[in-house]
Amino acid sequence: MQIELIETFLDLCETKSFNQTADRLGVTQSTVSGRIKALEAVVGVRLFQRSRSGTALTTQGLRFEPHARSLRHDWTRALNATRDTALAGITMRIGLQHDLVGLGIKQLIEEFRGFLPNTTFLFEADYSSQMCSDLISGLQDIAVLYSPKVQPDLYFETLGEVHYVMVSSEATRLAQLDKDRYILANYSPAFAHAHAALLPEFTHVSLSIGQNAAMVDLLTSLSGSAYVLRHSAAALVQTGNYALVADAPEIAQPVFAGLNMRNRHRAAYRRLFAILHAQYAAHGSERRPKERRFPS
Repeated sequence: MQIELIETFLDLCETKSFNQTADRLGVTQSTVSGRIKALEAVVGVRLFQRSRSGTALTTQGLRFEPHARSLRHDWTRALNATRDTALAGITMRIGLQHDLVGLGIKQLIEEFRGFLPNTTFLFEADYSSQMCSDLISGLQDIAVLYSPKVQPDLYFETLGEVHYVMVSSEATRLAQLDKDRYILANYSPAFAHAHAALLPEFTHVSLSIGQNAAMVDLLTSLSGSAYVLRHSAAALVQTGNYALVADAPEIAQPVFAGLNMRNRHRAAYRRLFAILHAQYAAHGSERRPKERRFPS
């Protein structure tokens, strides 16, 4: 299949106009029509429905669109693999676990762009299960995540760990906490398992949430007690309205990097993994926020 057919199909998906796609691709309208007919002949279904109101995807066209995007992405990566290892002139899609977005993202972007100045980087926040699926399909190139899903096509490395600590708006010791005002964090299966083992008495509560940023918002608006990342805990304690719960155990969350197995030994990917190792090893050594006491 000629890649021009896929490129023309995807452009027409956006414009919904044969004339506009012809202008954007620098070809004639008849060329666009010919490419679409050729593609429809290859896939064996009609992809577009033309009417007086315009051009729209058929049901089969809607089903084909995500696969066409994947084909274009794989084609670009295949060309890059045969030409060089610098990944110049393409888009690198980097998936990040939601809780890691605010953790040194500026430095990470600078490091990546410094190594590959001619590469476009697209950073996306997501959950581990979706990122693993996107690595398999080729929709993402590298994922930094909490819960790797073992698959034959995927490769993972442990980068380090981040730490969650308990803060409270009302107490500095576990025995003083009001369990009715405790918000259960559910950041990952590993975190949930560790929390249940360490603090079984705080497992069955009425409110739970799965993102650090959302947890901080809840604590700020509702008050109460919960686990948050170290840097978030430090910011909350600094306001004077929250304190560390001194005898609450820290919970360590491992951080992993994943990619498709076909890219495991490519030089550029190994360098990007090295940057990630340095990034999350540094954050794993962050100091615990200073403790404070509430006025008696």
